[in-house]
Amino acid sequence: MNHLIDLERYPLDQEGSPAWTALVARARADLVAYGMFNLEGFLRPGVAEQAMAEIAPVMEAASFEHKRLHNIYFQPSIAGLAPDHPALQQVETANRTVCADQIPHSLVTQVYAYPPLVRFLAAAMEKPSLFTMQDPLARVNVMSYRAGETLNWHFDRSEFTTTLLLQAPLGGGDFEYRTDLRSPTDPNYEGVAKLLTGQDPLLQRMNLQAGTLNVFRGKNTAHRVTKVEGAVPRMIAVFSYFETPGVVFTPQEQQGFYGRVVPA
Repeated sequence: MNHLIDLERYPLDQEGSPAWTALVARARADLVAYGMFNLEGFLRPGVAEQAMAEIAPVMEAASFEHKRLHNIYFQPSIAGLAPDHPALQQVETANRTVCADQIPHSLVTQVYAYPPLVRFLAAAMEKPSLFTMQDPLARVNVMSYRAGETLNWHFDRSEFTTTLLLQAPLGGGDFEYRTDLRSPTDPNYEGVAKLLTGQDPLLQRMNLQAGTLNVFRGKNTAHRVTKVEGAVPRMIAVFSYFETPGVVFTPQEQQGFYGRVVPA
């Protein structure tokens, strides 16, 4: 794995060593302070380009094109909110997706399933353990955002999201987020409305470099990717891990996210 991941800089394979322990401590501190941590240069030079060479033909020929209008909650209504409440305004998401079963032996899937990475992520997230997902479609997704396309405002369903940026666009495609916009006890609908109408002074923006691993606490932090500009798509791999083994999507979820159903 050392030919794919910079294990000198990020010693995932030295669990329990002083360098590994320091890396975990840094990741935990960043999660507390910023709601995320980034491992820049996680992939060795040239590896993101190799991964792109594997995935680009599949993306062009066999990806699922996803385009929909939605609100920040991905729900048709919210109890107690009027349908015209500003927190429920409609936004558009558009992208193309390649699923794990379309790239089973790729560099990206090798990185995803690397046991020291899974154990490091569990330690960084302060979880007893994490497991790769069993779902043949959802365990690894690679998403492409072409000119004019965007992943719009939303909250994640899972506590953490792990991504690996494979290609940055020429323009746009910035990651925007508002840390802890809501909490388990306070949905903060008025704060959500301010964010969606461009009135939140705590909005932050980040521009990642290809080869960066990002772990993000997105359940209560609203976030989006701004519209991509130019001829180079934004390409990002999304890794799904869970605290219990054997997790799969329902057939309805597979159909909705990927346009097809594949039993585990």
